[in-house]
Amino acid sequence: MSTAPTISIIIPAYNAAGFIEECLQHIVPQMGPGHEVIVIDDGSRDDTAARVQAVAAAAPHCALHLVQQANQGLAEVRNVGLRHARGDYILFIDCDDLLQAGMLARLDAVIDSHRPDAIAVDFRMWQPDRPHKDRDVHMSYPKDTLIDDQDLILERFFIDRHLYAWARIIRRDIYASFPPPLYPTGRLFEDVAVTPRLLARCRTLYYLPQVLLAYRQHPVSITRVITPQWCIDFVSALALVKPEFERAGVSAAVRRRFDETACHFYIGLVKNSYQLPAALGKTVRQQVKGIFLGSLFDPPQQVLDGMRANKRSQRDRRTARQVQRALCDSWLFNLEQSAVRKLKLWQRMRRTRASQA
Repeated sequence: MSTAPTISIIIPAYNAAGFIEECLQHIVPQMGPGHEVIVIDDGSRDDTAARVQAVAAAAPHCALHLVQQANQGLAEVRNVGLRHARGDYILFIDCDDLLQAGMLARLDAVIDSHRPDAIAVDFRMWQPDRPHKDRDVHMSYPKDTLIDDQDLILERFFIDRHLYAWARIIRRDIYASFPPPLYPTGRLFEDVAVTPRLLARCRTLYYLPQVLLAYRQHPVSITRVITPQWCIDFVSALALVKPEFERAGVSAAVRRRFDETACHFYIGLVKNSYQLPAALGKTVRQQVKGIFLGSLFDPPQQVLDGMRANKRSQRDRRTARQVQRALCDSWLFNLEQSAVRKLKLWQRMRRTRASQA
């Protein structure tokens, strides 16, 4: 009888023929008997599946599985991957990202020594077209330490604000403690809605200060689509977390960090909304304002006053000022943001023309 793997690596893939082989080629050489890979082909219209099958055929000693389904979106892909996973731990990897050499062995060592509920790791912002812009992103947890302080786990998580599904390797039974489906289907930003809830049920976390993967940054298209649904899903993601935190009875310190994160996300959303036509953008901002205010634990003015009083974070102070102006629907703020969006569009068009010259 086969032994269950230690780590299940789940890779969502949709029309990923241009990336999937390179992604798998960075994983397969690291795999041992304690690892399995599950690629979910979400209704691709290219030869993604054939490329995965070719890699699997060339590495028969590896547990590399392909699941094919009609297109259902990223959230449901994650749910399907969880249903197929047999490992003690779950590691999500996007199909266009690259696992760094030796990382599975390092994760195995942490698991063997500590058996934490979660492992936090660093990652690289990778820009293949502009390598001089590459940078490593580090978490703020104590390094190489098993943390068993729930407040510390969640506070640092919200201070760092890296809510990606792949930035933490979490025990499968933590995922299984939620009724399925865990990831909200039909929504964008599904990881933002789920990752904090998972960590709220983790009693221990180990921070391994190693770069897990290169997170591919695609060139920003001048036709990037910002829709009303995109805006609503963005601001709603953290709103889905609040009821779980209320049930868990998280501390006042964690609630404060949560509210601060909601403010940072909200102002980013508001700025992006100025890419919409003026009348539609105004309507959307009114909708998301209500969702944002409902997601906060503390009164908004109390949250913003606390952020403005933070002498160590200029970003917190700036965000608090901008959120205040957005909530007041300042005409000057509206004018500034409209001008900024036009300037950024012009800059993108200029870069695009230069790259095509």
